[in-house]
Amino acid sequence: MTDQNVPILTPTAIEKMRVAGKLARDVLIMLDDHVKAGVTTEALNQIAHDYMVNEQGTIPAPLNYGSPPFPKSICTSVNHVVCHGIPDDNKVLKDGDIINIDVTVIKDGYFGDTSKMWIIGEGSIMANRLVDVAQKALYAGMATVKNGSYLGDIGAAIEAVVKPERFSIVKEFCGHGISNQFHHAPQVMHAGKKGTGLPLQTGMSFTIEPMINQGKWQTKILPDKWTAITKDRKLSAQWEHTLMVTDNGCEVFTARPEEDLSFLTA
Repeated sequence: MTDQNVPILTPTAIEKMRVAGKLARDVLIMLDDHVKAGVTTEALNQIAHDYMVNEQGTIPAPLNYGSPPFPKSICTSVNHVVCHGIPDDNKVLKDGDIINIDVTVIKDGYFGDTSKMWIIGEGSIMANRLVDVAQKALYAGMATVKNGSYLGDIGAAIEAVVKPERFSIVKEFCGHGISNQFHHAPQVMHAGKKGTGLPLQTGMSFTIEPMINQGKWQTKILPDKWTAITKDRKLSAQWEHTLMVTDNGCEVFTARPEEDLSFLTA
């Protein structure tokens, strides 16, 4: 542990995080063929749940997590839903929708947490731009991570991508430390000042998961106590990876094959 109570992964823990991260990303890859117009978010939840439990032998971390207990195995956040969208039989995807699916699995006591965006059909110019900027913001934050850099560097890099596009960054939710706990220190803010905050050390593991809104950053929680939506009902987009600080950069435990992460130094 560091003096800020941020765990440093042991070699054994690193191996387990690699396994958990790959399994989490594999759920997203598997879902690719199923995310399309006409499918319900509950159907996607059931497909993901069955794959995790029966094929992977993993535990879906969101299921029964928190208070009130989250009722499903994945989060499905459509259009103006910022995060923690609850899969529903009545929510049918249609052309033009955007959806974030957030997957967290537990394997051998360790957690892999990742999310990605899909655009159903063509999508509007605005939807495509928002989804693209949100991914670029994640990558910009990831590119700052290395031993000796600062937590504030991550948020500063994300802001530098988002502000010129006149989008906004959600403030109420942040990335988080993750290892053999779903959430622990540090909190990873998606806005910040370079050279400030916790100095990063090799072996720290956490998520970066900026939520980028088309309109204003403010959100509100629905009566289900989980679903967060944009107050102005405009679109929101998010991408997420679990990674570990290394001497010269970071190792991305949840990297997908279609991603070009060659800009990162491992």
